[in-house]
Amino acid sequence: GYEGQGPEHSSARLERFLQACGEHNIQVAQPTTPSQMFHLLRMQVLRRVRKPLVIMTPKSLLRLPAATSTIEELATGKFHRVLHDTTADPEKITRVLMCSGKLYYELVEERTRREDPTIAIVRLEKLYPWWPEEVAAAYEGYKHLKDLFWVQDEPANMGAATFVTPRFESLLRDTKVRYDSVCRAESASPATGSHKAHVLEHKQILNAAFGRS
Repeated sequence: GYEGQGPEHSSARLERFLQACGEHNIQVAQPTTPSQMFHLLRMQVLRRVRKPLVIMTPKSLLRLPAATSTIEELATGKFHRVLHDTTADPEKITRVLMCSGKLYYELVEERTRREDPTIAIVRLEKLYPWWPEEVAAAYEGYKHLKDLFWVQDEPANMGAATFVTPRFESLLRDTKVRYDSVCRAESASPATGSHKAHVLEHKQILNAAFGRS
């Protein structure tokens, strides 16, 4: 995970797994809660045909207080490929931030700090196979929606950006919603070796995601 520990500790090369995706050959997921992880693994074991399952998750979620689940969610729930923003007021939302992984919690924290009721944050828990109907359902209920951003920690040439961008553009082609991706600048290295630079880059991502054009 992107936690400022340098390039050797910052990327599992998500983009390379996504480049290998095709014809429903593998599964790529980034679960963000214990219940999601549990039901994802349970579903994999119960499948009659177990296609390879690639799970991306950082160690920081193991100790993050916000990343918890109730006993009921573990006992009776199921895996959700897309997690909607249940706290958002549909009448106020003008921008949707789509993301995956631990960045979700950082975006929620920043939204709370800014006290911004116009932004909804949606998690893509499973990046492949891609289910366009489920992805679209996460934002179609916002009738005042103007912007949809894909937000990620990785540089623009890494992570899921190059995978999801053409898919979002296809979904939004016949709408007036503006699409953009928010990420670090293209880089030859997965991450900077400077913690100070890491913090600065992270602030720039948050400012771009929540800023107004």
